[in-house]
Amino acid sequence: MRDVERIRVLNSSVDVLSFQTALDAACALAKDHTTTSYIVAVNPEKVMIAQRDSFIAEFLERADLLIPDGIGVVVAAKWLLNKTLERVPGADLAEALFRVSGERELNLFLFGASENVNAETERVMRARYPDVRIVGRQNGYLPESEYDTLVARINASNADALLLALGSPKQERWTATYGARLDVGVCMGVGGAFDTFAGAVKRAPVVWQKMRLEWLYRLVRQPKRFWRQRRIFIFAARVLMKKLILTLTCRRREE
Repeated sequence: MRDVERIRVLNSSVDVLSFQTALDAACALAKDHTTTSYIVAVNPEKVMIAQRDSFIAEFLERADLLIPDGIGVVVAAKWLLNKTLERVPGADLAEALFRVSGERELNLFLFGASENVNAETERVMRARYPDVRIVGRQNGYLPESEYDTLVARINASNADALLLALGSPKQERWTATYGARLDVGVCMGVGGAFDTFAGAVKRAPVVWQKMRLEWLYRLVRQPKRFWRQRRIFIFAARVLMKKLILTLTCRRREE
């Protein structure tokens, strides 16, 4: 995995890879039970949280795979570092794991979201991919007192990959606390992906996806998300400021 280049955008790391490289790496990590690896989706919100939350900052640095999930991170890498990144949406990578699980003999365990959403995600994926290998599931409304039992269930299921739909930073904190006790190859936080898979939340139309404006579509559909998504605008402002400083510095050197 370390043949993948890792760069820093506003002091947070992200890997330079294609979607296919990310999928192949995720599958390889899942089959290696020597240790439990972590896959984290890096987006502007998480970058901004990391600047104020030392736990998230440290968790990102320890992750085995940091996928460029947000278009803001992709644009910032190009503007600030002249690095061309391919966006790797976390939800798309998670669905790809469902799709190839039969062919690559990957056992998946689903943890998170409501009971209805969790169960519907399993039903949808089994209908969409008949050879999918889902070996267990658990909704996210589980008392902390039952986490030890859940860890035992996950290990007994022979899961290779654990998909956590607990939202950030809860899924990162859960992984940091219980990851060392898991006998799975990889843990991947998928945020609200189960809600999308189950149809509880409508994903942006393809035209919005192609314009890389999914975040704006969600904001228009759910204005109450503004307080959370304000970090996107703060991120953009800081990228622009850093770009301006870099441009002025280069001009002064040329004079």
